[in-house]
Amino acid sequence: MFQSISTAFEEGGIGMYFILVHLIFILAIAFERIFVLYIRSSVKKEEFIKLLQVPILKGDLNRVLKVCSTYQYPLARIVHAGVLKVKRSDEEVQAAMDEAYLREIPQIEKRVDYLNLLGNTATLAGLLGTVFGLIHTFGAIGKPDVDASQRSTLLSKGISEAMNCTAFGLGTGIVGVLFYAVLASKGKEIKADIDEGTVRVLNLIVANRNKMGDIKEEAAA
Repeated sequence: MFQSISTAFEEGGIGMYFILVHLIFILAIAFERIFVLYIRSSVKKEEFIKLLQVPILKGDLNRVLKVCSTYQYPLARIVHAGVLKVKRSDEEVQAAMDEAYLREIPQIEKRVDYLNLLGNTATLAGLLGTVFGLIHTFGAIGKPDVDASQRSTLLSKGISEAMNCTAFGLGTGIVGVLFYAVLASKGKEIKADIDEGTVRVLNLIVANRNKMGDIKEEAAA
């Protein structure tokens, strides 16, 4: 299999290197985003809210902050920012959470759009390689000083270059677009969880604000 891919890559000519650069960037961005979205940013929303519910109902503000500090996820950091302002007005609590939200969301969305862009340009790079291959093919036909056997070889090379560039370009484009679709969907899912989770926790905190004690310095850190 790898031998076949290597042979096809060599037959594809210089256009294959442009496509390869696209593929390298697509895979690098995709794996980095998979790590961020599926490991660093993904949290079980219901489990997290249940962990907060008991200390909030008891008025144990320090325990709430400790739970938020333990879970280093965007949702936890946003809630943590709001809890620190719990002794102030509802507007200030909401403003603190909104500020934290605006810091976190770009980290979730970062670089995902590049996958769609690279997927499309990889397809175009494949078409460009196809054009080069066809140019070489028609160039071979138009050479009067080339005998029939050489002309046949040149035609074969030109067609092979064109077809291999088309195949690799389309394949790389499909990989990029698929990664984009999956990761963009995961990002939207995380954002939806953050939106719902922050509202639910905020309402819970506001409803039990009168029970809340003071924040210790170590809990706020």
